[in-house]
Amino acid sequence: MNQMTNTFRTTLCVWLGCLIYLNAQTLSAHADKPNVIVILTDDQGWGDLSVHGNTNISTPNIDRLASQGMALNRFYVCPICSPTRAEFMTGRYNPRTGVKSASRGEERMDLDETTIFEDFKSAGYHTAAFGKWHNGMQPPYHPNARGIDEYYGFCSGHWGDYYSPMLEHNGQIVTGDGFVIDDFTNRAMHYIEDHKEESFFVYLPYCTPHSPMQVPDQWWKKFENHNLPLRARKDQSETVSHARAALAMCENIDWNVGRLMKKLDDIKIADNTIVIYFSDNGPNGYRWNADMKGKKGAVDEGGVRSPFFIRWPERIKAGSKTDTISGSIDLKPTLLDLAGITDTGTLPMDGTSLKPLLFGDAENWPDRLYINHFKGKTSVRSPRFRLGYKGGLYDIQNDPGQRTDVRDKFPQVYAELTAAGEKFDKEVVSELPKGQDERPFTVGHPNLAFTQLPARDAIATGKIQRSGRAPNCSFFTNWVSEKDTISWNTDVQIEGEYQVQVYYTCSEDDLGTVLKLSCGDSAITREVTVANDPPLVGAESDRSPRRSESFVKDFVPMDLGVIHLKKGTKPLVLSALKIPGKQSIEMRLIMLNRISE
Repeated sequence: MNQMTNTFRTTLCVWLGCLIYLNAQTLSAHADKPNVIVILTDDQGWGDLSVHGNTNISTPNIDRLASQGMALNRFYVCPICSPTRAEFMTGRYNPRTGVKSASRGEERMDLDETTIFEDFKSAGYHTAAFGKWHNGMQPPYHPNARGIDEYYGFCSGHWGDYYSPMLEHNGQIVTGDGFVIDDFTNRAMHYIEDHKEESFFVYLPYCTPHSPMQVPDQWWKKFENHNLPLRARKDQSETVSHARAALAMCENIDWNVGRLMKKLDDIKIADNTIVIYFSDNGPNGYRWNADMKGKKGAVDEGGVRSPFFIRWPERIKAGSKTDTISGSIDLKPTLLDLAGITDTGTLPMDGTSLKPLLFGDAENWPDRLYINHFKGKTSVRSPRFRLGYKGGLYDIQNDPGQRTDVRDKFPQVYAELTAAGEKFDKEVVSELPKGQDERPFTVGHPNLAFTQLPARDAIATGKIQRSGRAPNCSFFTNWVSEKDTISWNTDVQIEGEYQVQVYYTCSEDDLGTVLKLSCGDSAITREVTVANDPPLVGAESDRSPRRSESFVKDFVPMDLGVIHLKKGTKPLVLSALKIPGKQSIEMRLIMLNRISE
Protein backbone atom coordinates (compact mmCIF):
# COMPACT_ATOMS: atom_id res chain seq x y z
CA MET A 1 0.00 0.00 0.00
CA ASN A 2 2.81 2.35 0.93
CA GLN A 3 4.57 1.49 -2.33
CA MET A 4 1.40 2.33 -4.31
CA THR A 5 1.02 5.58 -2.38
CA ASN A 6 4.62 6.55 -3.06
CA THR A 7 4.20 5.73 -6.75
CA PHE A 8 1.06 7.88 -6.91
CA ARG A 9 2.80 10.73 -5.15
CA THR A 10 5.75 10.50 -7.50
CA THR A 11 3.49 10.49 -10.57
CA LEU A 12 1.48 13.40 -9.19
CA CYS A 13 4.62 15.40 -8.54
CA VAL A 14 5.87 14.76 -12.07
CA TRP A 15 2.56 15.89 -13.54
CA LEU A 16 2.44 18.97 -11.32
CA GLY A 17 6.01 19.79 -12.25
CA CYS A 18 5.18 19.53 -15.93
CA LEU A 19 2.12 21.74 -15.52
CA ILE A 20 4.11 24.35 -13.59
CA TYR A 21 6.86 24.29 -16.23
CA LEU A 22 4.42 24.58 -19.13
CA ASN A 23 2.53 27.39 -17.38
CA ALA A 24 5.77 29.21 -16.68
CA GLN A 25 6.80 28.83 -20.31
CA THR A 26 3.43 30.22 -21.44
CA LEU A 27 3.66 33.17 -19.05
CA SER A 28 7.24 33.81 -20.12
CA ALA A 29 6.30 33.76 -23.80
CA HIS A 30 3.41 36.14 -23.10
CA ALA A 31 5.65 38.44 -21.07
CA ASP A 32 7.95 38.79 -24.07
CA LYS A 33 5.01 40.09 -26.11
CA PRO A 34 3.62 43.25 -24.54
CA ASN A 35 -0.03 44.09 -24.97
CA VAL A 36 -0.71 47.31 -26.88
CA ILE A 37 -3.51 49.84 -26.48
CA VAL A 38 -3.60 52.90 -28.77
CA ILE A 39 -6.07 55.64 -27.85
CA LEU A 40 -6.61 58.16 -30.66
CA THR A 41 -8.86 61.15 -30.05
CA ASP A 42 -10.57 63.14 -32.79
CA ASP A 43 -10.03 66.90 -33.14
CA GLN A 44 -8.47 67.31 -29.69
CA GLY A 45 -5.85 70.05 -29.65
CA TRP A 46 -2.54 69.97 -27.80
CA GLY A 47 -3.97 72.53 -25.38
CA ASP A 48 -7.11 70.55 -24.51
CA LEU A 49 -5.49 68.94 -21.45
CA SER A 50 -4.75 70.22 -17.97
CA VAL A 51 -1.31 68.61 -18.09
CA HIS A 52 -0.44 71.17 -20.79
CA GLY A 53 -1.48 74.12 -18.66
CA ASN A 54 -5.13 74.55 -19.59
CA THR A 55 -6.84 75.60 -16.36
CA ASN A 56 -10.24 75.64 -18.08
CA ILE A 57 -10.28 71.86 -17.95
CA SER A 58 -9.37 69.01 -15.60
CA THR A 59 -8.03 65.78 -17.10
CA PRO A 60 -6.50 63.93 -14.12
CA ASN A 61 -6.50 60.48 -15.70
CA ILE A 62 -4.72 61.53 -18.88
CA ASP A 63 -2.37 63.68 -16.79
CA ARG A 64 -1.61 60.60 -14.67
CA LEU A 65 -0.98 58.54 -17.80
CA ALA A 66 1.55 61.18 -18.85
CA SER A 67 3.26 61.15 -15.46
CA GLN A 68 3.48 57.36 -15.42
CA GLY A 69 5.21 57.17 -18.79
CA MET A 70 6.93 59.42 -21.29
CA ALA A 71 5.63 62.61 -22.88
CA LEU A 72 6.76 63.41 -26.43
CA ASN A 73 6.34 67.17 -26.36
CA ARG A 74 6.98 67.78 -30.07
CA PHE A 75 4.84 65.10 -31.67
CA TYR A 76 3.27 65.91 -35.05
CA VAL A 77 0.35 64.51 -36.99
CA CYS A 78 -1.58 65.55 -40.10
CA PRO A 79 -4.00 68.49 -40.30
CA ILE A 80 -7.08 66.22 -40.61
CA CYS A 81 -8.33 62.79 -39.59
CA SER A 82 -7.80 60.13 -42.28
CA PRO A 83 -4.21 61.03 -43.24
CA THR A 84 -3.04 60.76 -39.61
CA ARG A 85 -4.68 57.36 -39.25
CA ALA A 86 -3.01 56.15 -42.43
CA GLU A 87 0.39 57.34 -41.20
CA PHE A 88 -0.08 55.59 -37.85
CA MET A 89 -1.07 52.34 -39.54
CA THR A 90 1.66 52.30 -42.19
CA GLY A 91 4.63 54.31 -40.90
CA ARG A 92 4.53 56.23 -44.19
CA TYR A 93 3.69 59.81 -45.09
CA ASN A 94 0.03 59.94 -46.04
CA PRO A 95 0.48 60.96 -49.73
CA ARG A 96 2.27 57.66 -50.28
CA THR A 97 -0.76 55.75 -48.94
CA GLY A 98 -3.27 57.24 -51.37
CA VAL A 99 -5.18 59.05 -48.61
CA LYS A 100 -5.99 62.56 -49.80
CA SER A 101 -8.81 63.75 -47.59
CA ALA A 102 -11.67 62.62 -45.39
CA SER A 103 -14.68 61.66 -47.53
CA ARG A 104 -16.12 60.53 -50.89
CA GLY A 105 -13.57 57.71 -51.13
CA GLU A 106 -10.52 59.93 -50.68
CA GLU A 107 -9.96 58.45 -47.22
CA ARG A 108 -9.22 54.95 -48.57
CA MET A 109 -5.75 53.59 -47.95
CA ASP A 110 -4.02 51.89 -50.89
CA LEU A 111 -4.28 48.11 -50.85
CA ASP A 112 -0.54 47.54 -51.24
CA GLU A 113 -0.03 49.09 -47.79
CA THR A 114 0.57 46.72 -44.89
CA THR A 115 -1.08 47.89 -41.68
CA ILE A 116 0.37 47.65 -38.20
CA PHE A 117 -2.55 45.36 -37.34
CA GLU A 118 -1.62 42.89 -40.06
CA ASP A 119 1.92 42.73 -38.70
CA PHE A 120 0.78 42.17 -35.11
CA LYS A 121 -1.81 39.62 -36.19
CA SER A 122 0.87 37.72 -38.12
CA ALA A 123 2.88 37.63 -34.90
CA GLY A 124 0.05 35.93 -33.02
CA TYR A 125 -1.70 38.94 -31.49
CA HIS A 126 -5.45 39.29 -31.11
CA THR A 127 -6.42 42.57 -32.75
CA ALA A 128 -9.47 44.77 -32.15
CA ALA A 129 -10.70 48.28 -32.89
CA PHE A 130 -13.58 50.12 -31.25
CA GLY A 131 -14.57 53.47 -32.74
CA LYS A 132 -14.00 55.53 -35.87
CA TRP A 133 -12.00 53.76 -38.60
CA HIS A 134 -12.03 56.35 -41.42
CA ASN A 135 -9.67 54.64 -43.87
CA GLY A 136 -12.19 52.82 -46.05
CA MET A 137 -15.54 51.09 -45.61
CA GLN A 138 -15.97 48.49 -48.32
CA PRO A 139 -13.75 45.37 -48.12
CA PRO A 140 -10.85 45.10 -48.82
CA TYR A 141 -10.57 48.58 -47.25
CA HIS A 142 -12.71 47.61 -44.24
CA PRO A 143 -10.92 47.06 -40.88
CA ASN A 144 -11.81 43.35 -40.87
CA ALA A 145 -9.87 43.04 -44.12
CA ARG A 146 -6.84 44.97 -42.84
CA GLY A 147 -5.78 42.96 -39.83
CA ILE A 148 -8.58 43.67 -37.33
CA ASP A 149 -10.21 40.56 -35.84
CA GLU A 150 -12.91 42.40 -33.89
CA TYR A 151 -14.40 45.68 -35.10
CA TYR A 152 -17.18 47.75 -33.54
CA GLY A 153 -17.86 51.35 -34.53
CA PHE A 154 -18.31 53.27 -37.77
CA CYS A 155 -16.07 53.62 -40.81
CA SER A 156 -17.09 57.13 -41.90
CA GLY A 157 -15.42 60.39 -40.98
CA HIS A 158 -18.04 61.63 -38.54
CA TRP A 159 -21.40 60.56 -37.16
CA GLY A 160 -24.66 62.47 -36.85
CA ASP A 161 -25.69 61.42 -33.35
CA TYR A 162 -23.68 60.05 -30.43
CA TYR A 163 -26.48 58.38 -28.45
CA SER A 164 -27.20 54.73 -29.31
CA PRO A 165 -26.69 55.36 -33.03
CA MET A 166 -26.51 53.01 -35.97
CA LEU A 167 -23.07 51.33 -35.79
CA GLU A 168 -21.57 48.16 -37.18
CA HIS A 169 -20.08 45.07 -35.61
CA ASN A 170 -17.78 43.16 -37.96
CA GLY A 171 -19.73 44.47 -40.95
CA GLN A 172 -23.22 43.90 -39.57
CA ILE A 173 -25.45 46.85 -38.73
CA VAL A 174 -26.22 47.15 -35.01
CA THR A 175 -27.52 49.77 -32.58
CA GLY A 176 -25.07 51.34 -30.15
CA ASP A 177 -25.53 51.30 -26.39
CA GLY A 178 -25.59 54.80 -24.92
CA PHE A 179 -23.05 57.58 -25.46
CA VAL A 180 -20.59 56.32 -28.07
CA ILE A 181 -17.35 57.04 -26.20
CA ASP A 182 -18.62 55.19 -23.13
CA ASP A 183 -19.86 52.40 -25.41
CA PHE A 184 -16.54 52.04 -27.25
CA THR A 185 -14.66 51.97 -23.94
CA ASN A 186 -17.00 49.34 -22.50
CA ARG A 187 -16.45 47.15 -25.55
CA ALA A 188 -12.69 47.60 -25.31
CA MET A 189 -12.66 46.68 -21.61
CA HIS A 190 -14.72 43.55 -22.24
CA TYR A 191 -12.35 42.54 -25.01
CA ILE A 192 -9.30 43.12 -22.82
CA GLU A 193 -10.87 41.08 -20.01
CA ASP A 194 -11.57 38.22 -22.41
CA HIS A 195 -8.01 38.24 -23.78
CA LYS A 196 -6.02 39.03 -20.64
CA GLU A 197 -4.21 35.69 -20.82
CA GLU A 198 -3.18 36.33 -24.43
CA SER A 199 -1.35 39.04 -26.32
CA PHE A 200 -3.63 41.72 -27.76
CA PHE A 201 -3.53 44.97 -29.71
CA VAL A 202 -6.55 47.18 -28.98
CA TYR A 203 -7.07 50.30 -31.07
CA LEU A 204 -9.49 52.78 -29.50
CA PRO A 205 -10.15 55.59 -32.00
CA TYR A 206 -12.60 57.87 -30.22
CA CYS A 207 -14.76 60.20 -32.32
CA THR A 208 -14.79 63.16 -29.93
CA PRO A 209 -14.42 66.10 -29.49
CA HIS A 210 -15.28 66.05 -33.22
CA SER A 211 -18.70 67.56 -33.86
CA PRO A 212 -21.62 67.21 -33.42
CA MET A 213 -20.94 68.75 -30.04
CA GLN A 214 -22.75 66.25 -27.84
CA VAL A 215 -21.83 65.12 -24.34
CA PRO A 216 -23.85 63.75 -21.40
CA ASP A 217 -25.14 66.08 -18.68
CA GLN A 218 -22.61 64.77 -16.18
CA TRP A 219 -19.84 66.61 -18.04
CA TRP A 220 -21.82 69.42 -19.61
CA LYS A 221 -23.06 70.88 -16.30
CA LYS A 222 -19.59 72.12 -15.40
CA PHE A 223 -19.12 73.90 -18.72
CA GLU A 224 -22.61 75.16 -19.58
CA ASN A 225 -21.91 78.55 -17.99
CA HIS A 226 -18.12 78.32 -17.67
CA ASN A 227 -16.46 81.69 -18.29
CA LEU A 228 -13.33 80.03 -19.76
CA PRO A 229 -10.59 82.27 -18.32
CA LEU A 230 -8.16 81.00 -20.95
CA ARG A 231 -9.22 81.97 -24.46
CA ALA A 232 -8.02 81.76 -28.05
CA ARG A 233 -5.54 84.41 -29.11
CA LYS A 234 -6.98 87.75 -30.18
CA ASP A 235 -6.56 87.17 -33.93
CA GLN A 236 -8.59 83.94 -33.72
CA SER A 237 -12.39 83.95 -33.69
CA GLU A 238 -13.53 81.74 -30.82
CA THR A 239 -17.07 80.38 -30.58
CA VAL A 240 -17.50 80.05 -26.83
CA SER A 241 -20.35 77.51 -26.90
CA HIS A 242 -18.28 75.28 -29.18
CA ALA A 243 -15.20 75.59 -26.94
CA ARG A 244 -17.24 74.76 -23.83
CA ALA A 245 -18.69 71.67 -25.48
CA ALA A 246 -15.30 70.52 -26.74
CA LEU A 247 -13.77 70.77 -23.28
CA ALA A 248 -16.71 68.91 -21.74
CA MET A 249 -16.21 66.16 -24.32
CA CYS A 250 -12.51 66.02 -23.43
CA GLU A 251 -13.39 65.54 -19.75
CA ASN A 252 -15.64 62.65 -20.76
CA ILE A 253 -12.70 61.16 -22.67
CA ASP A 254 -10.58 61.55 -19.54
CA TRP A 255 -13.15 59.68 -17.46
CA ASN A 256 -13.12 56.83 -19.95
CA VAL A 257 -9.32 56.72 -20.01
CA GLY A 258 -9.44 56.42 -16.22
CA ARG A 259 -11.86 53.49 -16.45
CA LEU A 260 -9.61 51.76 -18.95
CA MET A 261 -6.49 52.24 -16.84
CA LYS A 262 -8.31 50.90 -13.78
CA LYS A 263 -9.31 47.81 -15.74
CA LEU A 264 -5.66 47.09 -16.53
CA ASP A 265 -4.81 47.41 -12.84
CA ASP A 266 -7.74 45.27 -11.72
CA ILE A 267 -6.82 42.37 -14.00
CA LYS A 268 -3.11 42.83 -13.22
CA ILE A 269 -1.77 43.36 -16.74
CA ALA A 270 -0.83 47.04 -16.55
CA ASP A 271 2.91 46.44 -16.20
CA ASN A 272 3.20 44.61 -19.51
CA THR A 273 0.78 46.75 -21.48
CA ILE A 274 1.94 49.61 -23.69
CA VAL A 275 -0.62 52.43 -23.67
CA ILE A 276 -0.38 55.28 -26.18
CA TYR A 277 -2.51 58.43 -26.22
CA PHE A 278 -2.57 61.00 -29.02
CA SER A 279 -4.89 63.04 -31.28
CA ASP A 280 -5.36 63.07 -35.05
CA ASN A 281 -5.02 66.83 -35.68
CA GLY A 282 -5.29 70.24 -34.07
CA PRO A 283 -8.44 71.55 -32.36
CA ASN A 284 -11.67 71.68 -34.36
CA GLY A 285 -12.24 75.31 -33.44
CA TYR A 286 -10.32 78.24 -32.08
CA ARG A 287 -9.86 77.97 -28.31
CA TRP A 288 -6.92 78.18 -25.94
CA ASN A 289 -4.00 76.28 -27.45
CA ALA A 290 -0.86 77.74 -25.86
CA ASP A 291 -0.81 80.68 -28.32
CA MET A 292 -0.02 78.43 -31.28
CA LYS A 293 -1.11 79.47 -34.75
CA GLY A 294 -3.62 77.34 -36.62
CA LYS A 295 -6.29 74.76 -35.92
CA LYS A 296 -7.59 71.63 -37.66
CA GLY A 297 -6.89 71.78 -41.39
CA ALA A 298 -3.79 73.99 -41.06
CA VAL A 299 -0.17 72.92 -41.44
CA ASP A 300 0.87 75.57 -38.90
CA GLU A 301 2.08 74.46 -35.46
CA GLY A 302 -1.36 74.54 -33.85
CA GLY A 303 -2.91 72.45 -36.60
CA VAL A 304 -0.46 69.54 -36.43
CA ARG A 305 1.01 69.41 -32.91
CA SER A 306 -0.60 66.63 -30.91
CA PRO A 307 -0.44 65.49 -27.30
CA PHE A 308 1.45 62.23 -27.04
CA PHE A 309 2.01 59.99 -24.04
CA ILE A 310 3.28 56.43 -23.87
CA ARG A 311 3.23 54.26 -20.76
CA TRP A 312 4.91 50.88 -20.32
CA PRO A 313 5.71 50.44 -16.63
CA GLU A 314 8.08 47.53 -17.21
CA ARG A 315 10.34 49.43 -19.60
CA ILE A 316 9.65 53.20 -19.86
CA LYS A 317 10.71 55.50 -17.03
CA ALA A 318 7.82 57.28 -15.36
CA GLY A 319 7.80 61.05 -15.70
CA SER A 320 10.27 61.14 -18.59
CA LYS A 321 9.94 63.73 -21.35
CA THR A 322 11.54 64.65 -24.64
CA ASP A 323 11.37 67.62 -26.99
CA THR A 324 12.79 65.56 -29.83
CA ILE A 325 10.80 65.85 -33.06
CA SER A 326 8.59 62.82 -33.74
CA GLY A 327 5.24 62.04 -35.29
CA SER A 328 2.59 59.64 -36.49
CA ILE A 329 4.86 58.03 -39.11
CA ASP A 330 7.05 56.80 -36.23
CA LEU A 331 4.38 54.77 -34.45
CA LYS A 332 4.38 51.65 -36.58
CA PRO A 333 8.19 51.16 -36.60
CA THR A 334 8.31 51.98 -32.87
CA LEU A 335 5.62 49.52 -31.80
CA LEU A 336 7.01 46.78 -34.03
CA ASP A 337 10.43 47.34 -32.46
CA LEU A 338 9.09 47.36 -28.90
CA ALA A 339 7.22 44.10 -29.50
CA GLY A 340 10.06 42.46 -31.44
CA ILE A 341 7.97 42.04 -34.57
CA THR A 342 9.23 42.19 -38.15
CA ASP A 343 7.31 44.22 -40.71
CA THR A 344 5.71 41.89 -43.23
CA GLY A 345 5.19 44.67 -45.76
CA THR A 346 7.24 45.38 -48.85
CA LEU A 347 7.04 49.18 -48.86
CA PRO A 348 9.70 51.21 -47.01
CA MET A 349 8.57 53.20 -43.99
CA ASP A 350 9.32 56.91 -43.64
CA GLY A 351 9.19 56.79 -39.86
CA THR A 352 11.84 55.61 -37.46
CA SER A 353 11.71 53.57 -34.27
CA LEU A 354 11.69 55.78 -31.19
CA LYS A 355 12.74 52.90 -28.94
CA PRO A 356 16.12 54.45 -28.02
CA LEU A 357 14.38 57.69 -27.03
CA LEU A 358 11.80 55.85 -24.95
CA PHE A 359 14.43 53.78 -23.16
CA GLY A 360 16.81 56.68 -22.55
CA ASP A 361 19.48 55.34 -24.90
CA ALA A 362 19.56 58.19 -27.42
CA GLU A 363 22.66 60.18 -26.53
CA ASN A 364 23.58 60.77 -30.17
CA TRP A 365 20.05 60.96 -31.57
CA PRO A 366 20.29 62.90 -34.85
CA ASP A 367 18.23 66.00 -35.58
CA ARG A 368 15.55 65.53 -38.19
CA LEU A 369 13.04 67.41 -40.27
CA TYR A 370 9.35 66.56 -40.04
CA ILE A 371 7.08 67.50 -42.91
CA ASN A 372 3.34 68.19 -42.95
CA HIS A 373 1.26 68.43 -46.10
CA PHE A 374 -2.41 68.93 -46.92
CA LYS A 375 -4.10 70.07 -50.13
CA GLY A 376 -1.16 71.84 -51.69
CA LYS A 377 0.21 73.24 -48.43
CA THR A 378 3.58 71.93 -47.23
CA SER A 379 5.27 72.96 -43.98
CA VAL A 380 8.65 71.79 -42.68
CA ARG A 381 9.55 71.53 -38.98
CA SER A 382 13.10 71.37 -37.64
CA PRO A 383 13.94 71.12 -33.93
CA ARG A 384 13.86 74.92 -33.71
CA PHE A 385 12.14 76.35 -36.78
CA ARG A 386 9.01 75.92 -38.86
CA LEU A 387 8.85 76.81 -42.54
CA GLY A 388 5.32 78.05 -43.23
CA TYR A 389 3.46 76.90 -46.32
CA LYS A 390 3.53 80.48 -47.64
CA GLY A 391 7.28 80.65 -47.26
CA GLY A 392 7.80 82.38 -43.90
CA LEU A 393 10.36 81.03 -41.42
CA TYR A 394 9.46 81.03 -37.72
CA ASP A 395 11.60 80.46 -34.65
CA ILE A 396 9.18 78.25 -32.74
CA GLN A 397 11.36 78.07 -29.63
CA ASN A 398 11.11 81.83 -29.17
CA ASP A 399 7.98 82.56 -31.22
CA PRO A 400 5.49 79.68 -30.76
CA GLY A 401 2.73 81.83 -32.22
CA GLN A 402 4.52 82.23 -35.58
CA ARG A 403 4.21 86.02 -35.54
CA THR A 404 7.65 87.03 -36.82
CA ASP A 405 9.18 85.91 -40.11
CA VAL A 406 12.94 85.42 -39.55
CA ARG A 407 13.98 84.17 -43.00
CA ASP A 408 16.28 87.18 -43.49
CA LYS A 409 17.96 86.51 -40.15
CA PHE A 410 18.53 82.80 -40.87
CA PRO A 411 18.94 82.56 -44.67
CA GLN A 412 20.77 79.22 -44.60
CA VAL A 413 18.07 77.59 -42.47
CA TYR A 414 15.43 79.03 -44.77
CA ALA A 415 17.18 77.63 -47.83
CA GLU A 416 17.59 74.18 -46.26
CA LEU A 417 13.95 73.90 -45.16
CA THR A 418 12.68 75.26 -48.47
CA ALA A 419 14.73 72.68 -50.36
CA ALA A 420 13.38 69.91 -48.10
CA GLY A 421 9.81 71.03 -48.75
CA GLU A 422 10.31 71.17 -52.49
CA LYS A 423 11.89 67.71 -52.47
CA PHE A 424 8.94 66.36 -50.48
CA ASP A 425 6.46 67.83 -52.94
CA LYS A 426 8.36 66.35 -55.86
CA GLU A 427 9.03 62.89 -54.43
CA VAL A 428 6.15 62.25 -52.01
CA VAL A 429 3.18 64.50 -52.75
CA SER A 430 3.51 63.59 -56.41
CA GLU A 431 2.44 60.03 -55.52
CA LEU A 432 -1.11 61.26 -54.93
CA PRO A 433 -3.33 61.06 -58.02
CA LYS A 434 -4.38 64.43 -59.37
CA GLY A 435 -7.99 65.57 -59.27
CA GLN A 436 -10.97 63.80 -57.77
CA ASP A 437 -10.62 60.24 -56.53
CA GLU A 438 -12.03 58.11 -59.35
CA ARG A 439 -11.54 54.68 -57.76
CA PRO A 440 -14.75 52.63 -57.85
CA PHE A 441 -16.24 51.28 -54.64
CA THR A 442 -15.45 47.60 -54.20
CA VAL A 443 -18.14 44.94 -53.82
CA GLY A 444 -17.35 41.42 -52.68
CA HIS A 445 -14.31 39.98 -50.93
CA PRO A 446 -12.95 36.43 -50.78
CA ASN A 447 -13.21 36.24 -46.98
CA LEU A 448 -15.88 38.81 -46.12
CA ALA A 449 -19.41 38.47 -47.50
CA PHE A 450 -20.71 41.95 -46.62
CA THR A 451 -20.44 45.26 -48.47
CA GLN A 452 -21.95 48.55 -47.33
CA LEU A 453 -22.77 51.22 -49.89
CA PRO A 454 -23.84 54.32 -47.97
CA ALA A 455 -25.41 57.49 -49.30
CA ARG A 456 -22.06 59.13 -48.56
CA ASP A 457 -20.44 57.36 -51.52
CA ALA A 458 -23.34 57.68 -53.96
CA ILE A 459 -24.17 60.15 -56.69
CA ALA A 460 -27.75 61.41 -56.93
CA THR A 461 -29.39 63.03 -59.94
CA GLY A 462 -32.15 65.55 -60.44
CA LYS A 463 -33.90 66.96 -57.38
CA ILE A 464 -32.69 64.34 -54.92
CA GLN A 465 -30.97 66.15 -52.06
CA ARG A 466 -28.32 65.18 -49.54
CA SER A 467 -29.48 65.73 -45.95
CA GLY A 468 -26.33 67.61 -44.94
CA ARG A 469 -23.44 69.43 -46.56
CA ALA A 470 -20.89 66.99 -45.11
CA PRO A 471 -21.59 63.62 -46.75
CA ASN A 472 -20.19 61.19 -44.16
CA CYS A 473 -23.36 60.54 -42.16
CA SER A 474 -25.90 61.86 -44.66
CA PHE A 475 -28.92 60.35 -46.35
CA PHE A 476 -30.85 61.18 -49.53
CA THR A 477 -34.25 62.87 -49.44
CA ASN A 478 -36.60 64.79 -51.78
CA TRP A 479 -36.76 61.90 -54.24
CA VAL A 480 -39.80 63.22 -56.11
CA SER A 481 -39.21 62.16 -59.72
CA GLU A 482 -39.13 58.75 -61.33
CA LYS A 483 -36.41 60.10 -63.63
CA ASP A 484 -33.98 60.58 -60.74
CA THR A 485 -31.54 57.92 -59.53
CA ILE A 486 -29.00 57.12 -56.85
CA SER A 487 -25.90 55.27 -58.06
CA TRP A 488 -22.52 53.97 -57.00
CA ASN A 489 -19.60 53.31 -59.33
CA THR A 490 -18.73 49.78 -58.20
CA ASP A 491 -16.03 47.22 -58.86
CA VAL A 492 -17.46 43.75 -58.22
CA GLN A 493 -14.59 41.59 -56.99
CA ILE A 494 -16.43 38.27 -56.68
CA GLU A 495 -19.23 37.20 -59.01
CA GLY A 496 -22.20 35.70 -57.22
CA GLU A 497 -25.65 36.04 -55.70
CA TYR A 498 -26.02 38.96 -53.28
CA GLN A 499 -28.81 39.47 -50.79
CA VAL A 500 -29.76 43.17 -50.82
CA GLN A 501 -31.19 45.35 -48.07
CA VAL A 502 -31.96 49.05 -48.28
CA TYR A 503 -32.07 51.15 -45.10
CA TYR A 504 -34.95 53.54 -45.62
CA THR A 505 -37.71 55.76 -44.29
CA CYS A 506 -41.13 56.18 -45.90
CA SER A 507 -44.33 57.77 -44.66
CA GLU A 508 -47.69 55.99 -44.74
CA ASP A 509 -48.85 58.38 -47.47
CA ASP A 510 -45.90 57.50 -49.71
CA LEU A 511 -46.26 53.72 -49.62
CA GLY A 512 -46.45 52.01 -52.99
CA THR A 513 -43.12 53.24 -54.30
CA VAL A 514 -41.56 50.55 -56.50
CA LEU A 515 -37.77 50.39 -56.26
CA LYS A 516 -35.43 48.90 -58.83
CA LEU A 517 -31.78 48.01 -58.23
CA SER A 518 -29.78 47.26 -61.35
CA CYS A 519 -26.18 46.48 -62.17
CA GLY A 520 -25.24 45.60 -65.73
CA ASP A 521 -27.83 43.19 -67.07
CA SER A 522 -29.06 42.15 -63.60
CA ALA A 523 -31.95 43.82 -61.81
CA ILE A 524 -34.42 43.30 -58.97
CA THR A 525 -37.59 45.23 -58.02
CA ARG A 526 -39.59 45.55 -54.81
CA GLU A 527 -42.59 47.60 -53.72
CA VAL A 528 -42.36 49.51 -50.44
CA THR A 529 -45.29 48.27 -48.34
CA VAL A 530 -44.23 48.99 -44.74
CA ALA A 531 -44.07 52.55 -43.44
CA ASN A 532 -41.15 53.83 -41.39
CA ASP A 533 -41.55 57.52 -40.63
CA PRO A 534 -39.26 58.47 -37.71
CA PRO A 535 -38.36 62.03 -36.71
CA LEU A 536 -35.01 63.72 -37.24
CA VAL A 537 -32.85 63.43 -34.13
CA GLY A 538 -29.64 65.02 -32.95
CA ALA A 539 -30.58 68.67 -32.45
CA GLU A 540 -31.96 67.98 -28.97
CA SER A 541 -28.54 66.72 -27.86
CA ASP A 542 -26.32 69.39 -29.44
CA ARG A 543 -24.53 71.64 -26.93
CA SER A 544 -23.43 74.01 -29.70
CA PRO A 545 -25.12 74.40 -33.11
CA ARG A 546 -23.73 71.99 -35.67
CA ARG A 547 -22.09 73.39 -38.76
CA SER A 548 -22.31 70.76 -41.46
CA GLU A 549 -23.24 67.34 -40.12
CA SER A 550 -26.60 65.90 -41.05
CA PHE A 551 -29.20 65.15 -38.42
CA VAL A 552 -30.22 61.50 -38.48
CA LYS A 553 -33.24 59.23 -38.48
CA ASP A 554 -33.91 55.67 -37.39
CA PHE A 555 -33.45 53.93 -40.73
CA VAL A 556 -34.58 50.30 -40.90
CA PRO A 557 -33.71 47.60 -43.45
CA MET A 558 -36.05 46.42 -46.17
CA ASP A 559 -35.30 43.27 -48.14
CA LEU A 560 -34.97 44.04 -51.85
CA GLY A 561 -34.24 40.45 -52.88
CA VAL A 562 -31.28 38.66 -54.44
CA ILE A 563 -29.29 40.10 -57.34
CA HIS A 564 -26.64 38.36 -59.42
CA LEU A 565 -23.55 40.53 -59.78
CA LYS A 566 -20.91 39.81 -62.39
CA LYS A 567 -17.27 40.62 -61.83
CA GLY A 568 -16.08 43.97 -63.15
CA THR A 569 -16.57 47.72 -62.93
CA LYS A 570 -20.07 49.05 -63.55
CA PRO A 571 -22.61 51.36 -61.89
CA LEU A 572 -25.05 49.98 -59.31
CA VAL A 573 -28.20 52.05 -59.75
CA LEU A 574 -31.19 52.49 -57.44
CA SER A 575 -34.22 53.92 -59.24
CA ALA A 576 -37.95 54.30 -58.62
CA LEU A 577 -40.27 52.79 -61.22
CA LYS A 578 -43.30 54.24 -59.46
CA ILE A 579 -43.78 57.10 -56.97
CA PRO A 580 -47.51 57.30 -56.11
CA GLY A 581 -47.05 59.71 -53.18
CA LYS A 582 -45.17 62.97 -52.73
CA GLN A 583 -41.78 61.27 -52.76
CA SER A 584 -40.03 57.93 -52.86
CA ILE A 585 -38.06 56.61 -49.91
CA GLU A 586 -35.34 58.44 -48.01
CA MET A 587 -32.23 56.30 -48.43
CA ARG A 588 -29.34 55.87 -46.01
CA LEU A 589 -27.57 52.66 -47.01
CA ILE A 590 -27.53 49.64 -49.29
CA MET A 591 -26.23 46.46 -47.67
CA LEU A 592 -25.07 43.59 -49.88
CA ASN A 593 -24.33 40.12 -48.51
CA ARG A 594 -22.88 37.50 -50.84
CA ILE A 595 -24.78 34.24 -50.33
CA SER A 596 -23.21 32.13 -53.12
CA GLU A 597 -20.60 32.26 -55.87
